[in-house]
Amino acid sequence: MRTIRFLLQKEFKQIFRNKALLPLLFVLPIVQLIILPLAADYEIKNISVAIVDHDHSMYSQQLISKIGSSGYFKLAGYETSYANADKLIENDKADLILEIPTGFEKNLVRENQQQVFIAVNAINGVKASLGSAYLNNILMDYNSDLRLQWIRPERYNPAPVIEITSSNWFNPFMNYKFFMVPGILAVLITMIGSYMCALNIVKEKEVGTIEQINVTPIRKIHFILGKLIPFWLIGIFVFTFGLFVIARFIYGIIPLGNILLLYGFLSIYLIALLGFGLLISTYSETQQQAMSIAFFFVMIFMLMSGLFTSIDSMPEWAKTIARCNPVTYFIDVMRMIVLKGSGFKDIRTHFIIITLFAAGINGWAVLNYKKTN
Repeated sequence: MRTIRFLLQKEFKQIFRNKALLPLLFVLPIVQLIILPLAADYEIKNISVAIVDHDHSMYSQQLISKIGSSGYFKLAGYETSYANADKLIENDKADLILEIPTGFEKNLVRENQQQVFIAVNAINGVKASLGSAYLNNILMDYNSDLRLQWIRPERYNPAPVIEITSSNWFNPFMNYKFFMVPGILAVLITMIGSYMCALNIVKEKEVGTIEQINVTPIRKIHFILGKLIPFWLIGIFVFTFGLFVIARFIYGIIPLGNILLLYGFLSIYLIALLGFGLLISTYSETQQQAMSIAFFFVMIFMLMSGLFTSIDSMPEWAKTIARCNPVTYFIDVMRMIVLKGSGFKDIRTHFIIITLFAAGINGWAVLNYKKTN
């Protein structure tokens, strides 16, 4: 213990004397946690729609007003021809075109039917699909409003009617930030654990102090613990500040589950990620090599963790990679404990998998370190 204490004193002095490293450890993760959830919002709004109204009737004006007041669309242009509206799409000034034909109101009144034309700019597939779905729903609501005006509902409906009442669990107001903040915090902790541990050990190789350490009577396990424990504590500190300060006071997220259970999983997860950084350092001779390798894996961890896209919608080969991704399990546990209030029984499988991952990756790193040094 005395040897580890001296090594920890050395490591903390090196960390806090490095003025360039401190902002990377403490400032940037907090700034990212504040900014990223505000931008990572999949709810599509402000969709630009160009209107081509050939009818200029009261019904067409009511439809246009209903589209503008929905909160999802903004009027990009009110054109007299489809060709003019098409130029707006070509110049990226409009995402959709709604063309209302001549006789729109007359055909609705006399023939009880009428067609409108919708053209969608499908370069952005997500925006196109959601925008057209929003517009179709508005048209259906407008059609229902007209039916209520024309057809007086009977007191007793002869046809069976199913009424649906929905209830939003765990996120009653469907606030997308409640879904994103735990996941982004998990990714930031991952980046700290993998990047910093790998770069710290490789730096010893670059400056030549690793050879001096190897010839000292310091045991290998003491050296490894001296390198891992400081960043383990820093990761817990950043996580605590992000969860109880940023998430709570900026986004209003209060964990519903057992905090000790969350920190227990975090402790094992950080050991796994720090071991991953140690493994990278055993294969790298320079900080540039370590950064490149860590960046390669962290990008895969982040994009295939279910943070931005659902794992269930991935192909089978991608699901297999996601199941081998430790970030996937941490993000799941974060959302389960923070938002759902899940207990140990619910995350037991995740806990076992991340423990095996931590044991395997650290064992590999230690064996490889002994072989190369």
